[in-house]
Amino acid sequence: MSDAIVSAVRLGKRYQISHLQQRPSYVALRDVIGERLRHPFSWLRANGSAAEEFWALRNVSFDVAAGEVIGVIGRNGAGKSTLLKVLSRITEPSEGRLVLDGRIASLLEVGTGFHPELSGRENIFLNGAILGMSRAEILRKFDEIVAFAEVEQFLDTPVKRYSSGMYVRLAFAVAAHLEPEILIVDEVLAVGDSEFQKKCLGKMHEVSRGGRTVFFVSHNMAAIQALCSRAIWLDKGAVACDGPAEACIGRYLSHTVKGAAVTPERSLALGAALVLRSFEVSPNPVRGGERVDFALTFDAASASRINELALLIYSLQETRVAIVDLRLAGLPVSIAGGQSWAVSGRIDALPLVEGDYRIGIGINSDSYVGDQMGLVDLRVSARQATAGHVPYAAPYRGVVDLQVSLNS
Repeated sequence: MSDAIVSAVRLGKRYQISHLQQRPSYVALRDVIGERLRHPFSWLRANGSAAEEFWALRNVSFDVAAGEVIGVIGRNGAGKSTLLKVLSRITEPSEGRLVLDGRIASLLEVGTGFHPELSGRENIFLNGAILGMSRAEILRKFDEIVAFAEVEQFLDTPVKRYSSGMYVRLAFAVAAHLEPEILIVDEVLAVGDSEFQKKCLGKMHEVSRGGRTVFFVSHNMAAIQALCSRAIWLDKGAVACDGPAEACIGRYLSHTVKGAAVTPERSLALGAALVLRSFEVSPNPVRGGERVDFALTFDAASASRINELALLIYSLQETRVAIVDLRLAGLPVSIAGGQSWAVSGRIDALPLVEGDYRIGIGINSDSYVGDQMGLVDLRVSARQATAGHVPYAAPYRGVVDLQVSLNS
């Protein structure tokens, strides 16, 4: 691509991983002396370790034009952060070629580029200088940066005393406002609160409309789809898909490891005392608007008490679409050690449009409090259409299929 602002050609990044070789738990002094006499130069070897090559990236190629917003997706360990570090010039590729035509600002980790002993004010000027900005340019943007970061009260406080949220707010404000041609943002925004995340997404929209390029890594597929026109899916260090964001996300989600149904053979420990022994949903697939039954069984290794329990229904983009509160099932429930408790019920008319969903649980017990996502995969097929009824196309339908009756 002749007008590419970023061009990667067969990029690869190799690391050497050392593995300590196992030794006997007890070695007598006479054995050590005897080994040294038999192999006097053994100390020159790699101190009992063996090296292994690991390719975090391999044969990665793409071109990006100015103004594109690229979502980088993939599972943990797929090579996303390594790619961003190579793009940011934090680390050099082991092979391949990278051409960057513009100034880069990156936000990869909390406080990247900040000096902990300097104040927020001083770090703004330091970061600006690192990005190649003149003092006049930084002064012109200074008030906007401070207002966006909402750290006016602590502007002259050393950043080592900032909370992680304050670090992120200031770091993002500096990176986004000092007008880089290429802005690189990792999942670090997850540290901020929801209102700040909205501000960041809005700012990235603004940056892209100004003709600058954005690379955005996130596990939040809804955010990727809302912000990015294009996505690059990395899998085991290689490009598995590069194309329109919606199509790439669809391919990625269809290939992720789905939640294995919880069965007696695949139980799930919930803390030290409680085990989710089984979790079933039927029928599966189910037609939208029809009845669906569920059943859960818990075992207690020791005496336990379940105070709250809910079914959590998520879209494949990991957006929660419904909660089924089961506190009406007689909770709280006390389970004696070695005993089981079963709860079952039904959703009389499942109000979801056709598609794939994941069901988990939210639980509050003596030994465990938290959510467990993706325990059961549920496929919903289209509701039975009435004569002459033509449903809206899928992108316009949302996830909830409400049924109405009109007054005649």
